[in-house]
Amino acid sequence: MTSAATNSAPAPAVSPAALRELIESRRAIRRFSSEPVPEAVIRDCLELAVLAPNSCNLQPWSFQVIRDPQLLGQLHGVCMQQNAAKAPLIIAVLARPDTWRQACADVIHYWPEAEVPQRIRHFYSKTAPFQYNQGPFGLLGFCKRQLLRLAALRKPLMRGPNSHGQMRLWAVKSTALAAENLMLGFQSHGYASCPMEGFDEVRLRKVLKIPRHALPIMLLAVGRATDKGVYNPRLRFPLEQQVTWL
Repeated sequence: MTSAATNSAPAPAVSPAALRELIESRRAIRRFSSEPVPEAVIRDCLELAVLAPNSCNLQPWSFQVIRDPQLLGQLHGVCMQQNAAKAPLIIAVLARPDTWRQACADVIHYWPEAEVPQRIRHFYSKTAPFQYNQGPFGLLGFCKRQLLRLAALRKPLMRGPNSHGQMRLWAVKSTALAAENLMLGFQSHGYASCPMEGFDEVRLRKVLKIPRHALPIMLLAVGRATDKGVYNPRLRFPLEQQVTWL
C-alpha cells in the first residue's frame, strides 16, 4: 500500500519497447557459470519481488536464499541432477497460506502514515481475520460456504477463500506474481534464471526445513548464463487460440 502522497498513478518509468525487450530477453537458462551473484543484486531483486500486486495486501509469500555450497549440492540431488540446479544461487519461492493472521496485524503495524485510517484498522482487525479464518478442521470455512450460497441468491458476492484448498490457491496466485517480478529483476541486472518445478518435495522440505504449511512453488536457479543454456527455440501458441475478445 502507498502513502497519500503517492496515491496518484506514476508516469511510466520505462518505454513499452524497453519493457518488451526485457521480457523477450528472459529465457529459462539451464547452464550457469560458477560466478556468484552479488548480495546487493539479490536484495534489489527481492525488493522488486515483494512489490508485486497481491491479494488484500497480505503478501502471502516467503523466500529462502540458498548460496551455501553444501546446501546447493544437496539441492542438486533433490532436483534429480538437472543442469539448472548447478546454479550458484537458488531461491526457494514459497506460498504462505498460513501467515494471514500475522499479516493482518503487520498491515496496521507498518502502515506508512502517522495515523492508520479507521476503515483500514477495522478491515484488518475484524473483516479480514474473519474472511480468511477457516476454523478448526475447516469447519468455519464450511459454514461460511453454506451461508454464502444462500446470500448469493440475492446479489453477487465474493465466495472465497472459504476452505483450506481455496486458501492454498489464494496464496499461490499472489506468490506467482512475485516470482515473475523476481525473474525480471535478475534479468534486468544481467543474470539469467530458471524456474524449476522438477524436484522431490518431500526431500526438499527436509533439506531446507520448510515450514509445514508453506507451499514450494518453484526453485529459482540464478546466475550468469553460459553457452548452450537455452535448450530449444521459443515456442508460444497463436494468440488467437488463447484470447477471446468480447
